[in-house]
Amino acid sequence: MRDVALLCLCPTFLLASCQRAGGGTSGSLAPQPRSADMSGRSLQPDGAGRVGPSATMVPPTVQPEDVAKVVAAVFGDTSALHPSAALLESSEPVWDIDVRSYETRERVMFYVQYFTVQAREYFQSRLARGSRYQPMIHAKLRASGLPEDLTYLAMIESGYDPDAYSKSAAVGMWQFMSRTARDIGLRVDWWVDERRDPAKSTDGAIRFLGELQQQFGSLYLAAAAYNGGPGRVARGLTQFASELEGSAGEDRFFALAERNYLRPETKDYVPKLIAAALIGKQAKRYDMSVDTQPAFAYDSVFVSAGTTVAAVAKANGASEAAVRDLNPFVLRGMAPPDGGIFMRVPAGTADQTAIVLQGMPEPARVGFRSVAVTNTRSTLVSLARQHGLSTRQLAWYNPKLRMLSRGRLASGQSVRIPTQAAIAFARDVPDPSIERYGPAPRRRSTVRRATSAVSRADGRRRVVVPAKATSASAKSAAGTKVAATKAAGRAKAAASTRTTAPGSKTLTRKPAPSTTATSVGPSRTTKSAAPARTNAKSGSVRTSAAWPKALAKKKAVLKKP
Repeated sequence: MRDVALLCLCPTFLLASCQRAGGGTSGSLAPQPRSADMSGRSLQPDGAGRVGPSATMVPPTVQPEDVAKVVAAVFGDTSALHPSAALLESSEPVWDIDVRSYETRERVMFYVQYFTVQAREYFQSRLARGSRYQPMIHAKLRASGLPEDLTYLAMIESGYDPDAYSKSAAVGMWQFMSRTARDIGLRVDWWVDERRDPAKSTDGAIRFLGELQQQFGSLYLAAAAYNGGPGRVARGLTQFASELEGSAGEDRFFALAERNYLRPETKDYVPKLIAAALIGKQAKRYDMSVDTQPAFAYDSVFVSAGTTVAAVAKANGASEAAVRDLNPFVLRGMAPPDGGIFMRVPAGTADQTAIVLQGMPEPARVGFRSVAVTNTRSTLVSLARQHGLSTRQLAWYNPKLRMLSRGRLASGQSVRIPTQAAIAFARDVPDPSIERYGPAPRRRSTVRRATSAVSRADGRRRVVVPAKATSASAKSAAGTKVAATKAAGRAKAAASTRTTAPGSKTLTRKPAPSTTATSVGPSRTTKSAAPARTNAKSGSVRTSAAWPKALAKKKAVLKKP
């Protein structure tokens, strides 16, 4: 333990101890005004009185024997100066969320097994990707006062993928729906989607998680609300308040999860988080080797409206792939045409990039030109073909075109023609405003009326209602429409009476008896009214429903001896 304790000793404490021990330290350690950089090295003012990176670096000159004296005074000997590698590897990891209390729960053990066996390669690759973003996420969580191990929420949400897109249209590393993203201050529109920005989406996730933790007083309930919605979690706590009286702290989530209330995905959300934290902080225990990636670092430069990502990459001198990777939130390969934005460039290159962009001519910097529609016969297809584009590419840059009938463009409007530089960096992504909540919409079925001559003549309209409609209002609405169509049919039939010249007989067309059957639902069929037939001798009217009986009777008479 003393080896571990020595590793935690602050260099400043050692230095002060050596000074108090006396001897061995140079005069540079005498009290004097100085500054220190983040590594703890002393900064001596230069000749101009400046203290900073350009100033002379004066490292403290502490002798090894001074350190040995302090260690011997504290621990009794100097063996702690040489901790073994085995001891360092065997030190227990520390979590700032409660994982030890729940690591033996069935669903937690299930996901530990799943992540380390069935999904081993996937989980290992996502840990490697996360090594790029975790330093940034840890710093933001630490600054907000939230546990740093909440970084594993991004692991189970998206595998640290800024371009992740779910079947529910949730986007980005933290998987925000567009409405939620706007509520927490992220920009989501046709041109920019900050859900795909690793830094800004992390800021949004921290704000959202902080609000949820304040609302529910539990980190795990906040995580459940992050996944399943705060309204559902709040209603569950109210509904099962008496059953949850004996639970406190993080146990309240597991007590609520045992009720048949939360969705299965939400019930497993916290066990996944705990399992990911258990594995992520002790990957060697599970024989996982994680290839760490360079940390996510960048500078920001403000660009004017229409500036392309390609122009920023050219002005910066970095590779196009590197600049594209830093700007996944720019959807159309350029800044919005109605205003400038901040774009990302490699760390330390913002000033140089801004200077070069200012001197760049507009045709090389802006990603489109505008043309006016003057021909009323122009269509999106013809305009795209005229400029060597696909209709999809042209639509990316003109989301609000006014269209006339037959796909023609309204005359007098302006159309943006994108450059190849803008198209090269554009992302073929779904409309950011799309949202999908709950199950797929129900199918719709048609109530078809009879197909008799009368019904064909009166032109009855079809009544469309939701499939399997069971509410009283739906049945009432359908019944009202059916009654109206019946009345219209009777009126048509009455109007079909023809009158000859004065003094002649009146000829009346007899309507067929109605045998209509109405059905509602996608799998049921509708019977048609039987057409009327007139007996040539008796003049009586029979429907086709009576034909089989008459035919059978006639055959029976013929068979008699």
